[in-house]
Amino acid sequence: MAMAAPILCASPIPQKPLSLYTKSHSFPLSQFSILPTPMKTVVARTSVSAATTTSLEGGQSPLSSMPSKALPFRVGHGFDLHRLEPGYPLIIGGINIPHDRGCEAHSDGDVLLHCVVDAILGALGLPDIGQIFPDNDPKWKGAPSSVFIKEAVRLMHEAGYELGNLDATLILQRPKVSPHKEAIKANLSALIGADPSVINLKAKTHEKVDSLGENRSIAAHTVVLLMKK
Repeated sequence: MAMAAPILCASPIPQKPLSLYTKSHSFPLSQFSILPTPMKTVVARTSVSAATTTSLEGGQSPLSSMPSKALPFRVGHGFDLHRLEPGYPLIIGGINIPHDRGCEAHSDGDVLLHCVVDAILGALGLPDIGQIFPDNDPKWKGAPSSVFIKEAVRLMHEAGYELGNLDATLILQRPKVSPHKEAIKANLSALIGADPSVINLKAKTHEKVDSLGENRSIAAHTVVLLMKK
């Protein structure tokens, strides 16, 4: 019995935990039952939505399985640019504008309606106009852009939204847009089915800089606000 006491207080036992602090970077953490890494993962998972978690557990992509959020407002931006060439009509907002050149494009080249379509599609989180109406499809050759905007408006209503307001900017050196501005706004409001008071149209030159300023191209930007019905 007298020989057992020295064995109980032998030094090798406290030496092992000491090495955890002096050489913690090389000690295999898998020997422990409580690990710091899994605890961080658990904390991060608390921020994942229930819909996403459910879709992941079912082996599906969260983006493809989650429905579009029914937001009260949606904002979209559209942009388009076309070359100006002799022998083509210049159509802006569905209105034929007298000019010595027009837009070279697969359809009628209406730069304003094209970017309005892209703005609406963007607000809805849908593919752009080039994917829905590809320019390598013969059936869209020379098609009026009113076809495209009517489809965008149909998709907007189908999703349960209506136009709150629209703000568009045309960029071209020539011709002057101001004499045709009211006709463009009236036609655009009729195509969208919105009051003319919620549609704003501006036109700017490009100060004779690059193709826009040299009357070799025309561009347009549009921002739309969609509101839940």
